[in-house]
Amino acid sequence: MSKFGGSNNKRNVPGITSGSLSDIVFMLLFFFMVTTQMRDTENKVSVKLPDASEVVKLEHKDLASYINIGPPTKIYQAQYGTDARIQLNDSFKTVDDIRDFIAAERDAMSEADRSFMTTVIKSDMDVRMGIVTDVKQELRRCSALKIMYQARKPAE
Repeated sequence: MSKFGGSNNKRNVPGITSGSLSDIVFMLLFFFMVTTQMRDTENKVSVKLPDASEVVKLEHKDLASYINIGPPTKIYQAQYGTDARIQLNDSFKTVDDIRDFIAAERDAMSEADRSFMTTVIKSDMDVRMGIVTDVKQELRRCSALKIMYQARKPAE
């Protein structure tokens, strides 16, 4: 008789229990549902951001209002053409509509946060500067003087 395991004493490996598997799946599902942010607006203009020489991160993204300027995406080119358009929230607008847009964005903020409101211009790199200048002039008329341009970091 041998003291160590022979052919008679084979150990059976127990099966994996799946009792807590559903708990883990629901915990992960709940985690991703809570942490995921849905996109607020649909991008109707295509924007290829220009390179920046100096990049500063925007501190309060919730206090920023975005103005997108660029050619319409392929879905909207049949209806709006290929010239640069201004997108405010989910629709195409003109320069004259910027005043109402800024007023609505200010009204949605609390009184204390209105002084920290920043307007972010997200413009395509191939857009003519005339439309950007028109947007800046209209922002100046409605006293939205904090303007930031969105750009990408240059490749090092």
